[in-house]
Amino acid sequence: MSIIKLHDLHFKPYIDKEEIAATVKFLAQRVKEDLSKNEIPIFVGILNGCFLFAADFIREFKGNCEVSFVRLASYEGTSSTEKIKHLVGLNEDLTGRTVIILEDIIDTGGTLQEIYNIFRHKNVKQLKVVTLFFKPDVFRKELPIDYIGKNIEDKFIVGYGLDYDGLGRNYPEIYQLTPIPKMKNIVLFGPPGAGKGTQANFLKEMYNLVHISTGDVFRFNIKNQTELGLLAKKYMDEGDLVPDEVTINMLKAEVDKNADANGFIFDGFPRTESQATALDAFLAEKGEQINAMIALEVPEDLLVERLLERGKTSGRSDDTDEVKIRNRFNEYNTKTAVLKDYFNTQEKYYGVNGVGSIEEITQRIANVFNTL
Repeated sequence: MSIIKLHDLHFKPYIDKEEIAATVKFLAQRVKEDLSKNEIPIFVGILNGCFLFAADFIREFKGNCEVSFVRLASYEGTSSTEKIKHLVGLNEDLTGRTVIILEDIIDTGGTLQEIYNIFRHKNVKQLKVVTLFFKPDVFRKELPIDYIGKNIEDKFIVGYGLDYDGLGRNYPEIYQLTPIPKMKNIVLFGPPGAGKGTQANFLKEMYNLVHISTGDVFRFNIKNQTELGLLAKKYMDEGDLVPDEVTINMLKAEVDKNADANGFIFDGFPRTESQATALDAFLAEKGEQINAMIALEVPEDLLVERLLERGKTSGRSDDTDEVKIRNRFNEYNTKTAVLKDYFNTQEKYYGVNGVGSIEEITQRIANVFNTL
């Protein structure tokens, strides 16, 4: 989950779909347990917001039931100033029936009070209220709320049926209103020999950003024998890959050390979709996001020549063997393809021509950066 933008506002992840599903199941089971044996209730969903909640709740109910959806409306009464509230969509005879109102969220309770009063005059056997979310700090009515899924703070939320000016209902998670992100954060990618490190140094100076290189972070933690460094070294000494969780925690520590930064250049991270998802979630908790993945694109044959030439003076054994170089490209291309799709889906992927002088390439990246 990452920050989303609806109209002019930004929303950060708040409640994931797994927690929502567990809460809905819990509510449905509670209601089923409290009903008399063989009793067939009628569930009444209040439109528009509750349609997703109602559909999932009814599937979890595991018993016979009837379903109806209503909307509270008003029309002019007998005098010019009188407005009468009524329910649109309710045609069933409710005499002697158990009616259970399904609400997605209850805040002040004003609308629910109107609906509750209408149902009380329909000779029902019993009237109960189920709400997925409840804001206790702003609830102002003396109404019985029989089943509450989750108490939440009084902040505007969207998703899972809830909207902001028509948008956001289709998201399977819940998002909470957050201030506009202040940082500019990029993931800088490039195949071996593309000059990614050089460009990162220019960009951090141009835009006053913090450059976080995964390799540098690993070396720092191992050299200084931090808790994470010792853990990473243990895996490396045993010939195992360092788990994503360890790598991500190192990156988190670097971000937290630079809380006042204008933004970050993430270099060498993420390398997998799971790492990208974890990075998105971590930044979203802070009300921030990845603005772009910028990938330097250079023909492979040109890079092979460049690395072999570099290998004459660099002292790096992996720069002197063309087979090893090609294998590094295969690994890069495999990982980049996955991440390209991931960031493309968010409309955040930017491929930049990496052939030319250092200054020319820097300007191309800057042209992208200035549009973010």
